[in-house]
Amino acid sequence: MKNIKWDIKRGADVYRQVFDGRLKFWISTGKVKRGEAVVMRSGFSGWRKPEEVEELTPYFQRYRRAQARRLIKEKPAGGALTEKTRIKSILIIDDEKDLCLLLGDALSSHGYHVKCVHTRKEAMSSLKTQVPDMIFCDLKLPDGDGMRILSKIRSISPKTIVNMITAYGSEEARDEATRLGAYGFIDKPFSEEDVLKNIKELSKAGAK
Repeated sequence: MKNIKWDIKRGADVYRQVFDGRLKFWISTGKVKRGEAVVMRSGFSGWRKPEEVEELTPYFQRYRRAQARRLIKEKPAGGALTEKTRIKSILIIDDEKDLCLLLGDALSSHGYHVKCVHTRKEAMSSLKTQVPDMIFCDLKLPDGDGMRILSKIRSISPKTIVNMITAYGSEEARDEATRLGAYGFIDKPFSEEDVLKNIKELSKAGAK
């Protein structure tokens, strides 16, 4: 089988005639990240973002899974999960009210006590009265950056597990959120199964 070759632009660097296997290895290991390069090959009408090319998408996902496994093994910035970790109460911070309603109902049906707020101000007010075991916080809110809320949550309740919700998070934003104490990420659009899997994985991590 003929090995496909790509041209790759990343910043001021241009790599020409890179073999298919090499490009996929670079993506899988994080040398080429989302939002920082464009690619071209025979049959393309122009330069394209590699994360938008169907055959390359699985390799970005492979890199993210590897990063997630690494973060679980390492001690998170917010404090290590312990075998006493029990997730019962959940706070959802997201300005999409329909999403909050559907996700809140789904989690409530699985026995979790769920509260939803839609702004940074509401989130801060809620945290003053009740600190949940887990928080799902959108990166983009109408009255502030979710990253700033993350810093506040860490100062109020270092043991609370915080997951960031994002529809357009770059690898740089993910790295910054992890540094500030986020335990994980949920990408929009997501399903009830995605969220339940996230909770289950973090519970297992706490039992290690």
